[in-house]
Amino acid sequence: MANPDNAAGSKITPPKLDDAPAKVKQHPNVRILEGLLDESRKTAKEVRKRKLSPLLKIRHLIMIAGFIALVAIPSTLASLYLAFVAQDQYHSSSSFAVRSISSSVGASDILGVFSQSTATSTVADSYILIDYLLSERMLEDVDAKFDLDSVYAPRGGDYYFGLAAGEPIEDKVNYWRQMVTINFDHTSGILQLQVKAFDPKKAQEIANYILAKSEQLINELSDKAHDETLRLAREEIGIAEKRLTDARMALREFRDVSQDVDPVEGAKLAVQLVAGMERELAKLNADLEVARSQMAEDTPRIRVIKTQIAALESRIEAEKQRLGSGMAGTKTARTTQDLTGSDVSGRLQLYEKLELEREFGERAYAAALASLEKARMDATSKQRYLAVFIQPTLSQMAQYPSRLLSAFLVLLGGLFVWGMGTLIYYNIRDRA
Repeated sequence: MANPDNAAGSKITPPKLDDAPAKVKQHPNVRILEGLLDESRKTAKEVRKRKLSPLLKIRHLIMIAGFIALVAIPSTLASLYLAFVAQDQYHSSSSFAVRSISSSVGASDILGVFSQSTATSTVADSYILIDYLLSERMLEDVDAKFDLDSVYAPRGGDYYFGLAAGEPIEDKVNYWRQMVTINFDHTSGILQLQVKAFDPKKAQEIANYILAKSEQLINELSDKAHDETLRLAREEIGIAEKRLTDARMALREFRDVSQDVDPVEGAKLAVQLVAGMERELAKLNADLEVARSQMAEDTPRIRVIKTQIAALESRIEAEKQRLGSGMAGTKTARTTQDLTGSDVSGRLQLYEKLELEREFGERAYAAALASLEKARMDATSKQRYLAVFIQPTLSQMAQYPSRLLSAFLVLLGGLFVWGMGTLIYYNIRDRA
């Protein structure tokens, strides 16, 4: 069917279903503005590139130069030094432990070194030994024996791993702690000693000498502890013995002054005497009553009985006053010098005090003797000694310096420094 014509006389073609939708037409002014913006962006990029291109080249050159200076050159020099200049070092190793006699009871073989009781009882001595082996005192002893300046003198230009002559003691101690290492296993109480030297025989000799000095130190510490324990126990015995002697002398002086060997027995006899006289007095009073009932008052028998009663009463009163039950102002002896004129109770009190001091002194003296014996046994059982179960070895192949590891560490350190510098530069650049 033919399409109708439009007003202009042209034919109208109907749209096809497969055709894409027509683009929206933009305003001419919009297209002009977009063109201007695109041109300005291109111009700005070109200007920025022209300005930054020299800076980028300088930055790259600085990074490359830093990599060469901090990574490539040090790594190369370190590798060449380790490969061709550094001299071989040999080590001598040994294993030992500080043990005590008390902890070794029941251990029938060398496996007793690994017991937990040994480690816990001698850990303090082990730490003392470690500090001693790394101290200036040990360095001076070894230097006097082997002349460390010649043993560790630089060989073949290896001044980095060698010991220069005439170094101060502080530098020698630092070098000594690099050549001698000690590892301590707190669980088993085992110490592992390693001595490095350019000559394997020298390393073994130094290790043997170190073990000998260590054994000497442990023996000195053990002897000092033993002597100190016994000294304190003997001092206690001296104090107890003097106290007992003083108590015995005071008791003897009391007996000499009072002329009474045992005041307790004397007091018992005095009491018995008073009791007997009181019984006699009671009997005389009874006889007096009977005589009065039968005789006149002035008869000779009654007068005799009265005289006997008066004398007996006077005697009883005197004895009671001597016992201390009479006058309130009777003198009580408190010291041996107060015995003159004192009553029996005062002397008895002083005697009981002196006797108590004597008994206490005897018991203290016996306890001090027992303490001395116990201290002697404990001191003997706590003696320390050095148990060496691996003698210093003699190396046949050089183990040090670790060339590959050292070169790798130098490379790793250089990369770390160079990387940190690069990161700091970019951080400052981004913040600026």
